[in-house]
Amino acid sequence: MVLDKKARKQYIAKRVAQELHDGDVVNLGIGLPTMVADYVPEDIQVVLHAELGYAGAGPAPKEGEEDPYIIDSGGTPATIQPYGCFFDSPTSFGLIRGGHVNITVLGALQVAANGDIANYMIPGKLVPGMGGAMDLVEGAEKVIVAMDHTNKGNPKIFEECSLPLTGKGCVDMIVTEMGVMEVTEEGLVLTELAEGVSFDDIQAATAAKLIKGPGIE
Repeated sequence: MVLDKKARKQYIAKRVAQELHDGDVVNLGIGLPTMVADYVPEDIQVVLHAELGYAGAGPAPKEGEEDPYIIDSGGTPATIQPYGCFFDSPTSFGLIRGGHVNITVLGALQVAANGDIANYMIPGKLVPGMGGAMDLVEGAEKVIVAMDHTNKGNPKIFEECSLPLTGKGCVDMIVTEMGVMEVTEEGLVLTELAEGVSFDDIQAATAAKLIKGPGIE
C-alpha cells in the first residue's frame, strides 16, 4: 500500500482512534496525533486534554470558523466541546502527574523495542527541550506512538535509541502506516499489518526484531 503524506497521517490517526474507549481522558501530542480528534468513533465520548490548559477539545474547526483563542499543543486552530473547560498550567500538569490521563498519543523520532522513546532532540538543531512529553509518557496509563514507519526510508524503530531519551520503557503501542506493534516483555510484537504490507516488508523497514502476533503470516 503506497500512500501520500496526507493519506498516511489520516490512516494512522483513524487506526489510533480505534484504541479509545468511552470515558477516556486522552492527550494528543503535536502534529499527526492531533488528527485523532477527527476520527473519534461516534458511539463513544472521550475527553481530549491539552497540556496548555483545557479539557474537552473537539475536532479541527472548519475553514473560516477558526477561533484565534483556541489552539492545540502545536499552535494549530482547535475547537472545544460545550462541556469543555479552561484552566492554568499547574492544574493541567496536575492531571497528568496525578495519573488522570488514560491515554497519550504522541509522535517520535525513535522508539526502541523495550518501549524507550526519543522525540525531542533533532541532531544539529536547537530545541527548547522535551516539554510536557516527559510528564505524559510517565503519567499516562497507556502511551501510543503514532508516526511514519521510516524517515525518508531510514528506520525509526530500533533495538536501542541513539538519540536522547524522553522516557524509558514507557511506550505500550506503536501505530504506523505499515502496521501495529505492541511492546511486551518478550519484545516487539506485530499484531496487525496494513493492507498490502507483508511481514517481510515491515521487518525490512524496522531495525528491531519483530515477533509475529496471532494471525500474522
